[in-house]
Amino acid sequence: MSESWTVLRLLSWTTDYLKQHGSDSPRLDAEVLLAGAKGCERIMLYTAFDEVVSEEVRAKFRELVKQRASGMPVAYLVGQREFYSLRLRVTPDVLIPRPETEFVVIAALDHLKRPAGQEPGARSQEPGGANTTHHSPLTTHSLLVADVGTGSGAIAIAIARHAPNCRVTAIDNSSAALAIARDNAARHQVADRIEFALGDLLAPIPAELRFAVIASNPPYVTESEYAALAPQVKDHEPKLALVAGPKGTETIERLIPQAAERLLPGGLAVLEVSPMIAARVAELFAADGRFEPATIVKDLAQRPRVVQSIRKS
Repeated sequence: MSESWTVLRLLSWTTDYLKQHGSDSPRLDAEVLLAGAKGCERIMLYTAFDEVVSEEVRAKFRELVKQRASGMPVAYLVGQREFYSLRLRVTPDVLIPRPETEFVVIAALDHLKRPAGQEPGARSQEPGGANTTHHSPLTTHSLLVADVGTGSGAIAIAIARHAPNCRVTAIDNSSAALAIARDNAARHQVADRIEFALGDLLAPIPAELRFAVIASNPPYVTESEYAALAPQVKDHEPKLALVAGPKGTETIERLIPQAAERLLPGGLAVLEVSPMIAARVAELFAADGRFEPATIVKDLAQRPRVVQSIRKS
């Protein structure tokens, strides 16, 4: 009599299979895909190792595993990704949110929540949304935030959830991406505080608006870097959201002067960047002349990841 396909047996077999097909996290991939096929939370698998999985679920799971082995990202296969403790819907129309981008949210929240007169830079939250230091939110008026290149809405929604006194404008040049962002905002009950705008960088925003924070995860991959990216990124995620040009700073070079025009005095510009161009981006802020000296924040792997600068008064 053949051995039954229990949850544990399926996970063990699939982990080995995905490892042979180049997955960097084969066990995690197997668990996420099986939970997706079963329609349950991943943690529930740990209490069901001995459960025999039905043929219907195994058929769904086999198809997901087949697509994952061919290079399709897990987030697209299950249609969601967690970011800053928020579950976001994702499709191939948007970049998959990554932990590095949470540092942009941290910087924005620090700026929005610090008491008047406090120097910026003290971290109020760790990636994932865990509080480490309490800051009283500014409550005198509603603060305006712009998320440039919002994609799935990850930055905009995380900020809106954790800074309830702010209003966010989420901008993208892809109408398909904005549709995903709108859906995610509604799912997380912040759609009433986020405006969505279609267009290039800050161009679609009324000239009179001034922001307390302009945040962005802009395209910053060079064309040569793009050619060397892993197939699961290069073949599936939107190229326009990744590639800036030969230098990697082309989009940022256009965004910094626009941000200088639209920020309030003392307002913050905060950008996710490639570690290879972080120092150059800091130089671009300095060359503009309207910003205080930029600071560079390292990610959890200790790579320069976020460049931020205050608009001079």
